[in-house]
Amino acid sequence: MKIQEYLAEQVEKIEAALDQYLPAATTKPSNLHESMRYSTLAGGKRLRAILAMEACAAVGGKAEDALSFACALEMIHAYTLIHDDLPCMDDDDFRRGKPTNHKVYGEAIALLAGDALLTKAMEVIAGLVDQGLDAKVVVKIIKEVTTACGSEGLIGGQVVDLMSEGKKIDQAELEYIHRNKTGKLFLAALRGGAIIGGADEQQLELITCYGENFGLAFQITDDILDVVGDAEKLGKAVGSDLRQEKSTYVSIFGLEEAKIQAKRYIDLCSQAAQKLTPDRSALANIAQYVLVRDY
Repeated sequence: MKIQEYLAEQVEKIEAALDQYLPAATTKPSNLHESMRYSTLAGGKRLRAILAMEACAAVGGKAEDALSFACALEMIHAYTLIHDDLPCMDDDDFRRGKPTNHKVYGEAIALLAGDALLTKAMEVIAGLVDQGLDAKVVVKIIKEVTTACGSEGLIGGQVVDLMSEGKKIDQAELEYIHRNKTGKLFLAALRGGAIIGGADEQQLELITCYGENFGLAFQITDDILDVVGDAEKLGKAVGSDLRQEKSTYVSIFGLEEAKIQAKRYIDLCSQAAQKLTPDRSALANIAQYVLVRDY
């Protein structure tokens, strides 16, 4: 099966589960729940969710055991995108080919929908106990996710990204932004999935190596697509980094060197995946897909 077909199958499975976990649009207050569903069910690659499930399978568990955790990650990702698009942040009008959340529901509801999605995600993760996972393991997963999302993770990276607009920054500062704003949630997805699957220390170390390199490669390819991507396929305008005077791997190193660096990180992902699951190629194939994706 081609990687695109495999990913499409997984996306369908995750979308169906998300639909069940999110409150119905008719649940009071309906405008809030409509807003939550609008962004969370707006499509997307679902890579964080898929990676969580694949990490679970890679260490000997069942991918389906990580499905609810995977859905929680997609809620968190949706929350970050809603907030990212707000006028006080990146001020974007379109996301995945549709008007951004605040353009449809207003800034106040968009802000609260993001807050509610983050909170709902933690509720879903805590519910892993009801699915038979040991409470101590669930607490460990909660710590992984909250650390990844906090001031020394995703939010910290977002702050430094905002503070860096209009400034020239060096590679170390850029890498800090990417490792935190983008990479930490990928890493939490992979490590959380592996923990659900019962990973030992050696397996968790390989998953961590994969995750750290995957996050950087993914963001570098995002930087590249913002320059050479197709707006219709991306579902948003290209060139936003240039307009906002953001430093990227392309602006610092040039397009060709950025591509070389992305491949270097993906090669490290593939090496870790091969050591982890020599007879299973899903993680390695997903990493290679990142290099050729067009949205």
